[in-house]
Amino acid sequence: MEYRYLGSSGFRVPALGFGAGTFGGKGPLFSAWGNTGVDEAKRLVDLCLEAGANLFDTADVYSDGDSERVLGAALKGRRDQAIISTKLTLRSGPGPNDVGASRHHLLRSVDAALQRLDTD
Repeated sequence: MEYRYLGSSGFRVPALGFGAGTFGGKGPLFSAWGNTGVDEAKRLVDLCLEAGANLFDTADVYSDGDSERVLGAALKGRRDQAIISTKLTLRSGPGPNDVGASRHHLLRSVDAALQRLDTD
């Protein structure tokens, strides 16, 4: 796998990452994308890690957070081998502060995502 520097941070990431949008498969949009459960997700993560693709992308709105839950379960016991990217600014609830890039929303969303991913 080819690795590249992330900007000038000194942090290296693989040239290819894996999108977990099909993990969970909940709701009309994401169920149309796919319905990958934990067992299948573990196998996909195995294949990625074996190939050196250790960057996994998800979002709190993918399947109402189930994408993060499935990814967290698939990475259990090998979290140190993975880089996880999750997106947090889309609407995640009915409240006026449940959307956007405000400090309030981002801090709450990061905490919730870390819990769903079963990581810290």
